[in-house]
Amino acid sequence: MQQFSLLDLSPIVEGETAADALANTVDLARSAERAGYHRYWLAEHHNMPGIASAATAVVIGHVAAATNSMRIGAGGIMLPNHAPLVIAEQFGTLATLHAGRIDLGLGRAPGTDMATARALRRHMAPEDSFPQDVQELIGYFEASPEGKSVRAIPGEGTHVPVWILGSSLYGAQLAAYLGLPYAFASHFAPALLDEALSIYRNTFRPSDHLAKPHVMIAAGVCAADTDREANFLRSSQLLAFARLRTGKPGKLPYPTHDIDLEVPAPVLAQVEQALSCSATGSPATVKEGLASLIKTYRPDELMVTGMIHDHAARVRSFEIAADALNELREAPANA
Repeated sequence: MQQFSLLDLSPIVEGETAADALANTVDLARSAERAGYHRYWLAEHHNMPGIASAATAVVIGHVAAATNSMRIGAGGIMLPNHAPLVIAEQFGTLATLHAGRIDLGLGRAPGTDMATARALRRHMAPEDSFPQDVQELIGYFEASPEGKSVRAIPGEGTHVPVWILGSSLYGAQLAAYLGLPYAFASHFAPALLDEALSIYRNTFRPSDHLAKPHVMIAAGVCAADTDREANFLRSSQLLAFARLRTGKPGKLPYPTHDIDLEVPAPVLAQVEQALSCSATGSPATVKEGLASLIKTYRPDELMVTGMIHDHAARVRSFEIAADALNELREAPANA
């Protein structure tokens, strides 16, 4: 593992507002920068009462302006919701304002329900234009030849690094074919992680963007002084995910000691499986869990994420994770 990074969904928690969530995001980003996180990514989700990062490029700009050196980016932008030129202009502007610090991760899903996708004016044609859209978008970041009729200004010549995101085999195949870095959403969909990484690594084609495969996996983390406290704090995320799975999304709920009484056992089992690529517990327990993930999957980078209702506890959780990951990064490869 070369670097470790943080994914923030800018959670809106019960009892607070979107304004509170965005203020918390800036505070967490500053803490993450001090702790040594390499990247800080935000994700595009729409019509989600518990997520404040819908206008992802705007939030990225806000966070980049509040930090100094950490890379800030999208994990990701759901490209089918947008014209490639618009995203090139947005991220070209961000890269112009914050040179050398902006990343662009691209996803293929709508990031919302179908009614909201239609409200976004998403093109609902049956054919899949994602590969062509990715290549078009990358082209806007390159230096424009003389006489090019459509240019991204700002954007051209910024060479914003583009990542392919995925939770299935499709993204792995596309990232390998285009020679781009690949990030797998194992923090909520780990089932195909092994197979996706194998496909990406074995079929990767070197490109002008990347000479060899570069993989980032995502893992949930919830760290506290004790295992008991960490499991209590994590109950908020389990409950929120269960409500989402049963069609009742909302703000991030308060933690509970009695989640078994609030979520049916079959649903809770599904949630636990979906969020199983994770480490929860005391500093020692979290370090052990993260070490196991790194040893098993050998990622070039690890991105951690986690939803905790109490902001101070969430900041502390990522500080504990950073301490563990700094030690693991510095450990001998055969340790």
